[in-house]
Amino acid sequence: MYNVAPIEVDHINEWVAKNHVEVVTTDKPLTAETVSLAEGCTSVSLKPLGPIAEEEVYKKLHEYGVKCIGLRIVGFNTINFDYTKKYDLLVTNVPVYSPRAIAEMTVTQAMYLLRKIGIFKYRMDHDHDFTWPADMISNEIYNLTVGLIGVGHIGSAVAQIFSAMGAKVIAYDVAYNPEFEPFLTYTDFDTVLKEADIISLHTPLFPSTEKMIGEAQFKEMKNSAYLINCARGELVDTEALIKALQSGEIAGAGLDTLAGESSYFSHKGISDDEIPEDFKTLSKMPNVVITPHAAFYTTTSIRNMVQMCLDDQVKIANGQRVRTIVNG
Repeated sequence: MYNVAPIEVDHINEWVAKNHVEVVTTDKPLTAETVSLAEGCTSVSLKPLGPIAEEEVYKKLHEYGVKCIGLRIVGFNTINFDYTKKYDLLVTNVPVYSPRAIAEMTVTQAMYLLRKIGIFKYRMDHDHDFTWPADMISNEIYNLTVGLIGVGHIGSAVAQIFSAMGAKVIAYDVAYNPEFEPFLTYTDFDTVLKEADIISLHTPLFPSTEKMIGEAQFKEMKNSAYLINCARGELVDTEALIKALQSGEIAGAGLDTLAGESSYFSHKGISDDEIPEDFKTLSKMPNVVITPHAAFYTTTSIRNMVQMCLDDQVKIANGQRVRTIVNG
């Protein structure tokens, strides 16, 4: 297991005690320099922070007899599938570890923005203004429309929470699922943009969805609308987002993900010049809340990511087929 964080150790030990399987751990990422740690293993488990692009990594895994790369996350865009095919490596992910965790962060960021907490704090800290000016009055969630783009495991959990709070929930997805009708009303993409007071993204990152929210989409949104992105940073054109915020085309944004985040999110002690200018600009805006891709970070999520990944690795080693294989 590569990229093992301290918070994962107890869950790993708990799983080992129940399954009597030898697990070797390291906090290092999988690279050409560390791949030798996998010698003698039947599989590797990863939580990659960036692309694993070196062919040597895949070649060595094959030579060591590794059969599977198990990702302890949902996303698999960090893996080079040309190399996994060439070297006969299966890849699994953990597609559902705790939709509720991401859903709760989505709702938290939306309510933070809706009640203008960041702006209140900024005015108190900078202007010593402890009053209630007219431009700071909020609406209550049951009066508002929440629009979701993407209604999978996470999007549907978001819909259930907002619906329970009294909001009208509308949603766009390429697939219709009648199971979610009690919590939302399906509509088209443009209607979500035009009618929603809070727009939340819950779609995977594909070439077809990259920068799906850009200059044209911001112009369609209400000036009072808030955008929440707890999915993938590249879904949003960051330059267009900054312009929309600066010009007042939208009222604010909640961002748990940003394009290019892997160069600084999850890192500690990086220098100021290593932090992108777009992040610096956004982080100074009181109507923006940013978290470092931390929506998943709950005890339940970490436990499930570890143990579900390891369960699949054992099944594959025993010749069983699992539903989480993403390349075969």
